[in-house]
Parts: sequence; structure tokens; C-alpha cells
Amino acid sequence: MALCLLLVALVGCGGRTATDRSSTDVQRVLDRRAAAVLAHDAAAYARTGTATGFGNLSAIPLAAWSYRVRGVERSGDTATADVELRYRVRGYDRGPVSAGRTVRLSRDGTAGTWTVDSDRPAKESGQQPWDQGAVRVVRGTHSLVLGVGQSTTALRRFADLADRAVPAVSDAWDGDWSRRVVVVVPRSLEGMAGLLGSPASSYRGIAAVTTGETGGREHAPADRIIVNPDAYGLLGSLGKQVVLTHETTHVATRADTTSATPLWLSEGYADWVGYRGSGRTAAQAAPELAGAVAEGRAPARLPTDEDFGFTADAEALARAYEGGWLACRMIAEQWGEDRLDAFYRSVGTHDDRAGAVEAALHEVLGTTPDDFTARWRSYLRTRLG
Repeated sequence: MALCLLLVALVGCGGRTATDRSSTDVQRVLDRRAAAVLAHDAAAYARTGTATGFGNLSAIPLAAWSYRVRGVERSGDTATADVELRYRVRGYDRGPVSAGRTVRLSRDGTAGTWTVDSDRPAKESGQQPWDQGAVRVVRGTHSLVLGVGQSTTALRRFADLADRAVPAVSDAWDGDWSRRVVVVVPRSLEGMAGLLGSPASSYRGIAAVTTGETGGREHAPADRIIVNPDAYGLLGSLGKQVVLTHETTHVATRADTTSATPLWLSEGYADWVGYRGSGRTAAQAAPELAGAVAEGRAPARLPTDEDFGFTADAEALARAYEGGWLACRMIAEQWGEDRLDAFYRSVGTHDDRAGAVEAALHEVLGTTPDDFTARWRSYLRTRLG
């Protein structure tokens, strides 16, 4: 009996640890916090701890918001919780956005209840828009634009561009998708980098990116188009539209983009949709590759995934995008747009990269990698020479 009394303070006679109890108690307070977010109840939210940031997200139309405690480190009356936040935007997200959070809490020694002291992005996770300030929301016909440090007028322009991009993508891509996009416009390049959890230098000169993971339809998460306002603002009207249409294409094709899909195909297809109907010639839209061809430096192979690294030489990166675009443009011209869509989907049905493109070339286009590459090189010389 004495032994059991000694152990109860550590694990309890039933074997339940103090850490287990802390996790349960922290989960309970975070459940109340989540309910307050969904109910837009500032008072209830404040009763769970710090209310910092609650007003920043109040304009976002949320369909779901939940926390899952993955682990708790406790030291006396303080604790640090490793938490997964999952949320969905109403009318836009088929699946949830998932984000790692680090939640610090303290416990009232008398009442024994935990309250939240801070809720921040986990070390390996990017920020969410409300971490950077009050989120302003503008709704379009096919779009929802979330902005921080941006005027309503500026955000409306993004909504207009996105509203033109969605029908353009639907006209080209015959796959099933939501036909709606969420665009996030931070205050600056640094804000974009914060949302992506990467150094700003990784995205300097990149006008926009689309978040999301490959993995097939059943695993396709909610995508976000994240804009770099510094680089985007330097583009002309056509360039701005092409960028939004390109990124919207990634949203549309996400469920059919898997680890088997090479970047020359996913990026090239997105550029093909972006430029489709623009009236731009190959030489106008691919100036870096046109210059290389004119100087006798036409590429001998299709771009590799490594060629698309954001930290690569700017001219080399441009040539990679242009090469992928022209490969997709060639397929659309020589085999037809329906075959291009079918080829894209066929590549994505494979479990891994090895053999995926080769099989799709044979099954959908009736050709081989060597023949396709030779056709592509000839196409470059014809269109860019």
C-alpha cells in the first residue's frame, strides 16, 4: 500500500503518467479554444488564455478549425505543446490545411487549469496569414483573396485576375477540380517567405508559388496561391495574368500531380495554360531559350527537376520553364490538347518516377523518350530559330 501511494504521484496506481494527464488537459483547453474560433466568440477565446491574434483571423470564413496535441513537455506549472492545427475555408477547401504549432501554456496552481500563453508556428512550419497581422478578405466570383498589409483596392485586382484565371484553366484542363482558388497576398517578399517557412532569398524574383503536396486525388490538400508582391508588382498586365493562371493550373491539376510527375511537365503544362490564347509567339514567351538556340546552344535534353531550383541561375531557370512549356505546346499542337491532358494524367497514375513518362509516352502518344526528345529539339529550332 505504501508503495502504491508513493507511485501515484508519478504514474498513478492505474499506470497513467503525468504526461498523459497533461496532454489530455491541454487538448481539452485547445478544444475550447477551437470552438471559440468557429463561434467568433472573443470572450470564450480569452478565457482559454491569450487573445493575441484572435481579431486577425476574424474575417476569414472558416468551416473547420481543430487542434491535435502530438506531445507535451511539462516543467512544473508550465508546458510546451507540439500541436497540429487543421482548418478549412468555407466554400473553397475540399480538404484541410495542416500546420504545425508550438503552444506554450501555464497552469493556475490553485484551480489546476491550463491556459495558453502563446501560439506560434512550429520550428519547421511556415506562418499562417494571421500570424503576420489582421487579414483583410475580398471575395471574387471564383476566388477568395486574403491580404495582410494590403488595401481592399489592391486585393480586388487580385480577385479580378483570379476570376479570369479559373475559367481559362477550366477551358484547358478537363479534369475534376473545385474551380475556386484562395490567393494569399502578404505585405512583402519577407511575408511570403514567412508563410512558406523559407529564407526570403529563396523566392526573390519569384512572383508567386502554389502550396500543396503531391500524392493523388485522395490525398490532395487545400492549395494556396501565395504572391510575392515585390516581384509581382514589376510585371505588366499580361505577365500578371499569366502568373495567376499558371498558379491556378497547379491548383486544378494537383490531384493528378504525383511524385511520378516531372517538373518539366507540371510547370510546362501550367505555363501552357497561362499563355494559351495570349497570342504570344514561342520566341516572345521564351526569350532565354530563343537566345540559346540562336547561339547554337540548344539543349540536348528535357529539363530535369534540378533545373527548376529557385536558387538556380535566373537565366538557366528561365530556360527550364521555357523548355517545359514548349514541350507541352508541342504535344498540344502535334497530338492535340486532349492528348496533352491525357498524357499528364497518365504520368501521374504511376506509383513512382521510374518508367512513368516512358509508359505514358508509349500509351498515350505512341512514341518513345528518344523520339520525343528529338521531336522537341526540332520543334525548338523551328519555333525559336
